[in-house]
Amino acid sequence: MEHPIVHDADDLFVERVRRICLAYPEAVETFGHGRPRFKAGSRVFVTVGSEMRIPHSITFTPAEEERGAWLEDERFWSPKYDGPSGKLAFDAGLDGDDGSTLDDVDWALIAELIDTSYRQVALKRQLRALDAR
Repeated sequence: MEHPIVHDADDLFVERVRRICLAYPEAVETFGHGRPRFKAGSRVFVTVGSEMRIPHSITFTPAEEERGAWLEDERFWSPKYDGPSGKLAFDAGLDGDDGSTLDDVDWALIAELIDTSYRQVALKRQLRALDAR
């Protein structure tokens, strides 16, 4: 069964997440289950659109010591399919009826989550390249 496409091709949230993710050493974008995914080596460090009902979210791999703290925040949850492998999802807050825009998104937090996730899955040479910057 083919998965539905979660985002329009010109989705500005996806574009902004893409720019952050692809700035990491050897990061590549792939597409699976109707969503953009970003990999370090063979491992996914970010998926955009954790659920169909919350397309403006990301799924990421937290540092184990931070996992519990993130789950105390209502914007975070353990996603149905990726949660058992330790991933969490974060709602950027664009899918409600409150009129939020990209300017309202906490981009510093998203960048922090992406950085942590990359560091959890990246190869040693990729981490050396990142830390050498």
